[in-house]
Amino acid sequence: MAYLFVHEDREYLLSAGDRLETDLGVLDVPGDVTAGDVVETHLGTAFRVRELRGPDLFAHLERTGAPMMPRDVGLVVGHTGLGRGDRVLDVGTGTGVLAAYLGRVGASVTTYERDAEFAAVARENMTTARVADRVEVRTGDVCADLDGLAAGGDGTDEGETDRFDVLTLDTEDAPAVVGRAPELVVPGGFVAVYSPFVEATREVVGTAREAGLSEIETLETIQREMDFDDRGSRPSTAGVGHTGYLTFARYTA
Repeated sequence: MAYLFVHEDREYLLSAGDRLETDLGVLDVPGDVTAGDVVETHLGTAFRVRELRGPDLFAHLERTGAPMMPRDVGLVVGHTGLGRGDRVLDVGTGTGVLAAYLGRVGASVTTYERDAEFAAVARENMTTARVADRVEVRTGDVCADLDGLAAGGDGTDEGETDRFDVLTLDTEDAPAVVGRAPELVVPGGFVAVYSPFVEATREVVGTAREAGLSEIETLETIQREMDFDDRGSRPSTAGVGHTGYLTFARYTA
C-alpha cells in the first residue's frame, strides 16, 4: 500500500519496505507504516506519512501521456452528477487519472485502453489509487466491443438495467461511441467528452445531435491563478490557462 511521505515542500510516493535515498538522508519505510506516522531518515529528517488524495493521483501516478487535469475531472463529476454506485464506461484510459478519480467517488468503472503497455501501467495505477476493485482496465478497441456493450452494458445480454449511467471519452474514436450512446446509456444518463482540439469537439457535437442526445453543451476549460503582492492583485501571467474542451450531452428518450 502506497503513502505520501512529506517533508516541507517535498513529497514521495512510497510503500512498506521501500528505501529512499536523498540529500536529506536515507529513509527506510517500516513494514507496518500507516498514515499519520512520522518516519525519520538516518540523518534525523522527519517525514510525515499521509494518505493519497485525488490531486495526489495527478501528481504521482505513473504517466503514459498527459492525464486529465483535476479541474477537468471536477467538471465531469459536477456536470454529470456522478456518484457512488453509478456505472461508468470510460474510453481512452491513458494514465488512468479520470478512471481512478471516478473509482474513488464510488463508481464502478469499465475503462478501455488500446495500448497494452499503457493498460498495464493503468492497472498498476489503479492499485496505487486503491480502486482496483472498482475499476476494470480492458485492453482493446472499444469500437470492436460496442455491439456487446450495447446489448448489456458489459458484454452480457441482460438488457437496459446493465446500461451505463455515464459515458466518458478521451479518444479520437469519441464520435463513433457517442453515436451509440442511446444504446449504451440509461435514460437520463450523461455523456462527457474531452478533446484538446476544437475540430474534434465540433464533430462530437454534430454526432450527438444526430444521435438524438439533448442538453448538449461545450465548455472550454480555462483557469487563471491570482497573484497577490505589495503592488496589487492581478491574474498570473505564468502557466497554461487552457487545457481543452469538454462536451456534455444527455440521453433523455
